[in-house]
This record gives sequence, C-alpha cells and structure tokens, in this order.
Amino acid sequence: MSRTKGIDVSHWQGSVDFEKVRADGCRFVILNAGYGKFDSQKDERFEENYKKAKAAGLGVGAYWYSYALTEADALAEAKCFCKALSGKQLDYPVAFDIEDRTQSSLPAQTIGKIITAFCSYLEKQGYYVSLYSYVSFLENKVPAAVRSKYDIWVANFDVTKPSYTGPYGMWQYTSSAFVSGVTGKCDCDYAYKDYPALIKDAGLNGYTKPSPKPALKVLDIKGLKQGDKNLGVYELKSMLSLAEEKGLISVHITVDDGFGIATRGVVDSMLTRWGYKPNGIAGQGFVERLTDDLKKKI
Repeated sequence: MSRTKGIDVSHWQGSVDFEKVRADGCRFVILNAGYGKFDSQKDERFEENYKKAKAAGLGVGAYWYSYALTEADALAEAKCFCKALSGKQLDYPVAFDIEDRTQSSLPAQTIGKIITAFCSYLEKQGYYVSLYSYVSFLENKVPAAVRSKYDIWVANFDVTKPSYTGPYGMWQYTSSAFVSGVTGKCDCDYAYKDYPALIKDAGLNGYTKPSPKPALKVLDIKGLKQGDKNLGVYELKSMLSLAEEKGLISVHITVDDGFGIATRGVVDSMLTRWGYKPNGIAGQGFVERLTDDLKKKI
C-alpha cells in the first residue's frame, strides 16, 4: 500500500521551519486550528503555520480538538473551526479530534451524535471531513454506523500496523519523532489516499471544482482497426513508416499487412495529438490528416 509521510503540529511545537520539514521527507502537515467552542480558542500559531507550510510546498490539513459533551457543544465547535478555516485552501482533510477524557464516560450513542453534529456541519460548508481518535475510543465509543460515514485518522503509536480493524485513510504512528525543522518531539503520520487529488477534483476545502473537459470528437467511426489484415493495412503502415522517417512519429513501423497492438498505439497517439478521441480506427479522415502532415514534411 502506497503512503505519504507527514506531521501534525500545534502551538506547542513553537516556530516550525517547514522548509526543513519538507527537506526531511514530509509532504504534508495537519495543523491544529484550535479547540473548544469559543473563537478565542483558535490556535495562536495556526495562521502563521498555514502560511509557512503553504509557502514550503507542503500539503496542508487542519484539526480541531473537541471538548464537546453535547450536540450543541459540537455544533458551536464546528462553527469556530469554520471561522478559522475561512479563506484557506486545504489539501488534506479537516479533522474532528475527539479523545478527551471528559468524553470517555459518555455513552456511545451520545458520542455518535456529537461526531455527527460536528462533521455534518463541516460537510455542509464544503469540507472533506476526517474523524481522529485512538483505536480503543474509535472501536468502543464510536458507533460503527458513524465510523463508516467518515474518513478515519487513527492514532496507534509504535506498532508496525494499527490494530484498528476498520478502514482508515491516515495513521498517526508516533508521538515522539524527531523531524528536522521541529523543536523537540512531534507526531508523525502516514496518508494512504491521494487527498489533494480527491479534494481538488471534488471542489472541497476552499478549492473550486474544475470544469469538465469537453468530450473529444471522433475522427472516424469506420476504417482499419486492430485485427485487420489486408492491403489497406499495408498501405496505412507504409504511410506510417514514412511518417517515422520524417520524424512525425518515434515508433518503428514494420511494413506488412497486419494491424496489431503496436499499430493501434501509433494510431491512437496521432489521434490524441490531433485532438480526437483515441478509438484505434484509421479511416478516411485519419488518412487525410496524415497525408496533410506528410506534405508539410516533404
């Protein structure tokens, strides 16, 4: 399973040199944005960390530490988180960090409602949400139906693999790593999904969804194709061999009467170059376009 290494930091790490963090092999950072249900509890280094991490070319995500004991608390926390995130573009998930000991005595049903209140609000605001906690809390306190709704960021330190039995997108594998650019020990993580692509393609986390590419036109619907063996193929490959000679293509063409996979590759390559859908068919339109290209070289 492919993975990408990153770290997560808060104001407790002080001033972080994210250029050195990147040079040390990390490709993303999850920043603490704050905790609790008041705007004044925003992490004091969040803005600085965000700007510096972006400038260093790191992918950036964020998390909010929860003290919520009710759905109302969770909603208030979610609104504070959104205010902190306003105007930012985040390449990695925005995570709800639920692990505080004040929450451990709550029944699973209440925990599920707290998580749903927070995460559903963030999703409605257009964010890719992740749920963070340690293994025993996730498995014993979070209802399975709630866990299955959200991307999981699991904490399980100093093991070769998380003991968490459900699917997860990120793993916080240590809290005591030494990473260049960070003073003292810090948390390290692995991401197992291409979050930047998922988030940008969906237009989440402050990104605008890219406009769909226009459908490519088909040049020919009838013509020579893979599997054909006749004089027409021989003539086509003679033209392609000349195209090779004139530098129009770089693949060597053996002139015979068989349309094989190599010939299809060349045909599709040229169709793509001309802006057409690569459907593997060389018909009248293909021959005319190839003839025009050859005339320019002769």
